[in-house]
Amino acid sequence: MTRGGDGPSGGDSTDDLAETPPSEIVCVDCGGSAHLLTPPPEDGRWLVGDVVAYRCRDCRDRWDIVLDRHR
Repeated sequence: MTRGGDGPSGGDSTDDLAETPPSEIVCVDCGGSAHLLTPPPEDGRWLVGDVVAYRCRDCRDRWDIVLDRHR
């Protein structure tokens, strides 16, 4: 994935910042703990549209989530 640049589509605007994804979420299928697989970006900034992956410890399902705007 290409990151950075100038302006809204390039990631230099604070409007493009996404919330930091939690390290653990609840699995929708079984209710177990799903842990973040995706490492943080090199610059430490998560951007709107970044995709993060989680894997459930119990049922082993994978969840891919698109990050939304920071609130």
